[in-house]
Amino acid sequence: MKKVGLLGGTFNPPHNGHLMMANEVLHALDLDEVRFMPNALPPHKFARHDASDEERLEIVKRAISPYPYFSVESYEVEKGGVSYSYKTLSAMCIREPNVKFYFIIGGDMIDSLHTWYCIDELVKLVQFVGVKRPGTEATTEYPIVMVEAPQIDLSSTLIRERLANGGTVTFLLPEAVETFIREEGLYGTRTVLGGD
Repeated sequence: MKKVGLLGGTFNPPHNGHLMMANEVLHALDLDEVRFMPNALPPHKFARHDASDEERLEIVKRAISPYPYFSVESYEVEKGGVSYSYKTLSAMCIREPNVKFYFIIGGDMIDSLHTWYCIDELVKLVQFVGVKRPGTEATTEYPIVMVEAPQIDLSSTLIRERLANGGTVTFLLPEAVETFIREEGLYGTRTVLGGD
């Protein structure tokens, strides 16, 4: 069976921490590929300078373009609405019966795994893979494979704040991602540059 990692998130925007996590798991578990799967964002949470679903898909494509073993999974964005991992993975397992999915989550999500929708059924569908993050316990009663990886305290929130305030994001996200964000005036960059 093909071994496919899935890394979900808002990717608003994707950053080097996401790329590193995916790469560490890919090599540690000898996966065939890792797919980045942006969640659908609820329209009522859309802030004026945020990236739309289509823009987030494009940003992810640009972030992973140098790496042939990374790809974009657009299932949740195309489906829209609230993204429940159980419903998504159920549909994907039916769509691709010859794939074993490895669902990659960070330490914060490991700690809250017991609260996930239909978690007892979900753990039967996929192999959870955990990567510790700074400030998390990363413990759960559910079956999970832990992968040791360098821990970087980096978040999309920090990057959006830096961009909005004219701060540096060099080395925090891929150059192609920063270029696209500034070209499109996302996350308040248009205001910083004196436009709008």
